[in-house]
Order: sequence, then structure tokens, then C-alpha cells
Amino acid sequence: MPSATSPTKSASPQATLLVVSAVQFLTPFLASSVSVALPVIGREFNVGAMQLSLVQLIYILAVSSLLLPLGRYADIHGRKKIFILGTIFITAATFLVTTASSMPLFLLYRFLQGIGAAMITSTSIAILTSVYPKEKRGKAMGIVIGFVYIGLTAGPTLSGFLITQLGWRWVFWAILPVEAFALLLTLFFLRGEWTGAKGEHFDLRGTIVYILSLGSMMVGGSLVGKVDLIFLLALFGMAGMAFFVYLENRTESPLINIRLLRTNLTFTFNNIATLINYAASFGLMFLFSLYLQEVRGLNAQQAGFILIIQPAVQAMIAPFAGKLADRYKPAIIATTGMLICTIGLAVSATLHTETPLPVTGIILLIMGVGFGLFSSPNMVAIMGSVEARYYGVASSIVATMRSLGMLVSMALITVVIGNIFGDQAISEQNRDIFITAMRIALIVFTCMGIMGSLFSLGKEGVFSKH
Repeated sequence: MPSATSPTKSASPQATLLVVSAVQFLTPFLASSVSVALPVIGREFNVGAMQLSLVQLIYILAVSSLLLPLGRYADIHGRKKIFILGTIFITAATFLVTTASSMPLFLLYRFLQGIGAAMITSTSIAILTSVYPKEKRGKAMGIVIGFVYIGLTAGPTLSGFLITQLGWRWVFWAILPVEAFALLLTLFFLRGEWTGAKGEHFDLRGTIVYILSLGSMMVGGSLVGKVDLIFLLALFGMAGMAFFVYLENRTESPLINIRLLRTNLTFTFNNIATLINYAASFGLMFLFSLYLQEVRGLNAQQAGFILIIQPAVQAMIAPFAGKLADRYKPAIIATTGMLICTIGLAVSATLHTETPLPVTGIILLIMGVGFGLFSSPNMVAIMGSVEARYYGVASSIVATMRSLGMLVSMALITVVIGNIFGDQAISEQNRDIFITAMRIALIVFTCMGIMGSLFSLGKEGVFSKH
């Protein structure tokens, strides 16, 4: 069986890029489109905000907790096998979602979707890295990340139309042909197999500790302020992660090689930068959605047309940034992008109730340029810093950092708004208080952006040869 370092001659880079791009469109589309459907789903199943919040949480929980174990398992037993299984799994789960007759069933099928998404996400970038030579890898990753942003852009726009005209189930019916197309592409065009760590032992004990610990951290962190004493679950998760590191240091074939994190500063710093950048930037769309609709009085469609600016710009910039990463040091380009994001966050903190609306669009454009410049080169730097045997684990870790960053971002917003604004509805009488809470959150995010830029710059990333 061919290894990651020497893929079969029948493995076409162009066909692989097409397959990976198609499936990379799916997961962000499924995540972003459901957000628009939640109010309608809540009315049909007669559930409140607490249960609706579980729809997104359970999906992110499944994806994040399984990424690393599945990436390691794929490195040992074959990335294509897990990739194909994930495509089948997510297609079947999407069909089941359309048949859901109650909220418990909907949540179960949503969790199954997350499992399929984890299989795809943990292997797709690893496969792409295995097929493309280093000098062409940045362009390919830029295209793939462009499709990720297209999925983010199309999700709210397409789902809003489908929900209004046909109902929320059609959001999932519409994605089924894309999933089936991706599966056919995979079966007919993704030839060869890549392992990298064939014959090594899979760390089942570490996997169990990791899943329980990360799951506890995510659930506890996301529900802080909503459920009494839930912070204890988050603390349990943190203690569990410390125990996981202890176990991995003493395991002959660990789930993750801790030495990789200690000695490979390029890998470690860029992953920290990923975590911080997503933590600093992800919550902006949530805050702007409230600001535009509740403070400035726009309806959902009008707000959507403004909010779409950022992911649309990201989709255009990411392929260009990937090409730049093939010619210049990826760390410099990624750091430039993160600094641009930080500028956008700093400007966001100056918004008030009378700020001209075009300023909001300009901020989102700045954020789109910054994120577009950051994402592709950051991924190139991470994947280029590890041996082929770690491709699956490396792509899984960076995807986990993205998910954790999103969670941290929303947790920080929950804490800040909860302590300053409380649980009251935004009105003309209290909108200034909401602006104050939003401003404090954005100032915190700006400081995080500065810190993340330092990690992205990292001595190892800038001065080492590319």
C-alpha cells in the first residue's frame, strides 16, 4: 500500500482537488445554514432556546471530539477509507434529518452528521497534502479553503430562501445531491491509498480520555452562565486534558506525539495562532447580527446582505493567498492577515448607535481580507512542518483548534454580555448598554488578535527555510 510520501501514479492531483473541494463545501454549509432554520425548527417541535442551542452544540461536539482520533486512525489504517466512510455517513445522516419527527431524533441525526463531518475533515487536507508537492500545495489549499468560505456564504443565503418558500427540511434535501455527487467523485476519481503510519498501534485508552475531556470542556464552556455549576464540568474537562497529556507522554504509540508539540515550534505556534484567531474573530458575525437587526433596525434579509461581505471576500482572497504561500514564507502572509483582522476588530470597537452603515460593510471587508490571507498560508505552514506520517493528526489538530476557537469566542461573548447586559431583550431604552458590552468584547478580541499575531509570526515560522 502506498504511503503518504509516495502516492500512486493513478492519484490525479486535479481529481483529488475536485473531490476535496466538494466535501469541504459541505461541512460549513451544514453548520451555517442550520442557524437560519433554528427559529422555524423550534416552532415545529415546540422547543425553547435552550434545546435549540443544542442543535449547533451537538454538531460541533461530534466534530471536534472525534477529529483527532479519526485522523490518527486514518494515518494508521488508510485515509481514503475513512474519507469514503465519512462521505457515506454524512449523506445518510442528512437524509435521516429530513425524516426527523421530534427534537430528540433531530439531535441524534445532527450528531451523526457531525461524525461524518469529522471523518471528512480529519482526512481531506491530509490526502490533499499527500498528493500535492510542497511547491504547489499552497495554491491547492487556497482553492479548498475558498470552497469552505463559499459554503459559509451560501449557507444563510440559500437556506433563507428554501425555508421561506419550501420549509426547513428542504435545506437538507438541497444538500443531498451535493453529498451524493461528492461520494461518486470519491469512488470514481480518488484512486490510491495513503497511510503514513501503517502498522502502528491505535491508542484506544488515550482516545477515550481525550473524547470525554474535550467534550466536558466544550459543553461546560458553552453553557457557562446558562446552567448552574456547569463550570465544574469545564474544570473536570481541563483536568482530564492534563491527564491525557500525562498518558500520552508515557504511551509508546500515542494518539498525539506530545514531543511534536514541544519540539516543533512552527507546528505549535501556528496551531496556537489558529486557536486565537478564531477565538478573536468568530464572534464578530454574531455581534454584528444583533447590532444590525436589534440596534440599527434592519430586517434579517437586509442584515444578511451586509454580513455576507466577509465570507464572500474570504472566498476570493484565500486562493490568492495560497499561491503567495507557495512563493513566500507562509508565516509572514498569515501574520499579515491576522494583523489586518486585528485592525478590523479595533475599528469594530468604535461602533455606536449612529455609525454610518457603510462603515460596518467596510469592517467586514477588512475582516474578509485578513481572514482570507491568514487561513491558507497558516494551513500550509502547519502541514509543511510535519512528517508525512503525521498528516492526518496535523490536519485534525488544526481543525480542532478552529472549533475550540469558535467555542471560546462565543463563551467570552456570553460572559461579557451576560454580566453587563444580562438576559434582557435589546430595546431602544437599553441599546447603549448593549453597545457598551459589545465594545468591551471587541476590545478583548482585539487584544487577543495582537497576541495571536505574535504566535503566527513565531521565530521558527519566519526565519526557517520554506
